[in-house]
Amino acid sequence: MALRPPSRYRDAMESIADRSDALGYEIAAEKASSLGRAGKSVGEALEALRQFEAENDADQNRLGETERAMRSELLRRAARATHAYFIQRELCGLRRHHDAIAQYRIPQSVLARLGAA
Repeated sequence: MALRPPSRYRDAMESIADRSDALGYEIAAEKASSLGRAGKSVGEALEALRQFEAENDADQNRLGETERAMRSELLRRAARATHAYFIQRELCGLRRHHDAIAQYRIPQSVLARLGAA
């Protein structure tokens, strides 16, 4: 003998399950969207840093005061964007960042600002 809820409750249960699936879909879509935005931000910040280093001498000892300040600001922005991206990856369940570091070619100078050696 199997027990089943009355039909009036069964329809309500199916409706709740459908709404739950829709909510899960929306959450997954928002996670993907925010991860994409964070990744785009990292790419833009790193590109600005690479462009600056290509246009100027990367050796800090040969940079003037203005160039050093500008490079420091670009490093700070890249580190902030990378940190936000890593946090977003972890919120999405992606705990290892080695692939992201390789994909975005995140320089050691940026990782050092995050505390990674």
